[in-house]
Amino acid sequence: MRPRSSTTIRTAILGLLAGALLLAGCAPATEEQQPAGGSLLTAHGLDGLNARELIERLDTMLVADRPSDLIASVGPENIQLSDSTGNESVVDLPVDEFYVSVAPYISQTHNCFRHSLTSCLGELGNQEVHVLVTDNADHEVLVDETRSTYDNGFIGLWLPRDVEATMTVRHDGRAASTVISTSADAPTCLTTLQLA
Repeated sequence: MRPRSSTTIRTAILGLLAGALLLAGCAPATEEQQPAGGSLLTAHGLDGLNARELIERLDTMLVADRPSDLIASVGPENIQLSDSTGNESVVDLPVDEFYVSVAPYISQTHNCFRHSLTSCLGELGNQEVHVLVTDNADHEVLVDETRSTYDNGFIGLWLPRDVEATMTVRHDGRAASTVISTSADAPTCLTTLQLA
């Protein structure tokens, strides 16, 4: 067996190093390099907020202050967020609560199923309304209060999951009622409540 030359050994070592670098390129990126949800939330000042706090922050924000490059859609089980750079994040809702956002209206509305915390707009922004929600199964009153709609024209309600209830909204001598659900396939955005 012939002894190997130093050039052959050097070539073998360089080959091993190159292979190691190639393999390292396939390894997961470090925390700072990953465009993870944390970076999206941090970029929009939402880092560290739970689902309730995140919804409160975005749904009650003045329309003029809303980030134009952020989409935050509320589903029955989580909030899905994305921005113009392609970053995405999901924040889970509480397991025993359902969030529904309601935009009562008089003459103008839009179709909606999943509430967008950053782009949905209702007709009656910053208006005082009375909301009554009663569980249809046992007639328990879940909500009975006077509230102001947010700047976006919506009222946000946290309700128990898996109930069917009747909601009545009153405003300025007008009223409307509808049956709502908080099941896993129920809408989180109600824009069909026309006050008359």
